Amino acid sequence: MGRTKTTIRGNIVAKNRKARRNYVIHEKFEAGIILRGTEVKSLREGRASIGEAFAGEKGSELFLQNAYIPEYSASGAASYEPRAPRKLLMHRSEIGKLLGAINRKGMTIVPLSVYFNKRGIAKVELAIAEGKQQRDKRQIAKQRDWDRQKARLLRNKG
Repeated sequence: MGRTKTTIRGNIVAKNRKARRNYVIHEKFEAGIILRGTEVKSLREGRASIGEAFAGEKGSELFLQNAYIPEYSASGAASYEPRAPRKLLMHRSEIGKLLGAINRKGMTIVPLSVYFNKRGIAKVELAIAEGKQQRDKRQIAKQRDWDRQKARLLRNKG
């Protein structure tokens, strides 16, 4: 399918910075998101947070759970719940692929970023991810330090 997303072009609103550290990313997808009322204006202010968010199944549909979109500052009344589940819009085949992946052991769907595309439509970049264990994180940090030290030695030598 041509819907797999590799790079983001557009206005990034929120990014999940810990996702790449805590998960091994296997495949990325782009999904539309259904927003109500002043949620779009609040997103355009860049005040959203997806650090604790995840995508989950309800029936045969995907929902973005635990994403924080605060109330729009200029709106008068409380118009929506900031952490309400929000429906994700994807092709049926992509939803099937994602749901099949989360039924495997240790796999989850993690939002990597929320952004506005060139047409001004709110999108979510999702990833099929597998949780890293603590020893894996230590091994990666050790390898990164060694690579840095090796580059420093080569730079000083030559």
